[in-house]
Amino acid sequence: METLEAIHTRRSIRKYTDRPVPRELVTELLRAAMSAPSAVNAQPWVFIVIDDRKILDEIPTFSPYPLAILVCGDTTQEKAPGYWVQDCSAAIQNLLLAAHDAGLGAVWTGIFPMTDRVQGFRKAFGLPGHVFPLGLVPVGYPAEKLSPQDRYREEKVYNNRYGQKRE
Repeated sequence: METLEAIHTRRSIRKYTDRPVPRELVTELLRAAMSAPSAVNAQPWVFIVIDDRKILDEIPTFSPYPLAILVCGDTTQEKAPGYWVQDCSAAIQNLLLAAHDAGLGAVWTGIFPMTDRVQGFRKAFGLPGHVFPLGLVPVGYPAEKLSPQDRYREEKVYNNRYGQKRE
């Protein structure tokens, strides 16, 4: 799949078959995630692959998913303080595109900055105070097919300064 095709056809998939995702494929998704740019090349991300059905079932918001990847930022690894959110967001986007390219479905579910979610994931996964859960990415073989959407909106684009329309 070409890059622009992947970007324009990727959709958030929330329904999956029971077919397990091979470990090698999960490793490829993580390689893609870790290829993301990061501020001062700090790469402050931490990934927790969750494939234990018991653990998945304990958290009702993602129990139907066959696999999920928890993406966290380790603030002790930052070289540019405060950029872990952007760094880990870029990693998640790479992960989503790699999953789509591999014929998998995935969806970015937000955790940070919602305090209750951050604390819940910290407790459930034993995260220390310097590791912040940013998002949970359920991954699996799609049980639904969503059509691509053209999300380009000219009214959201300005020329040289806010409010100045492009001609």
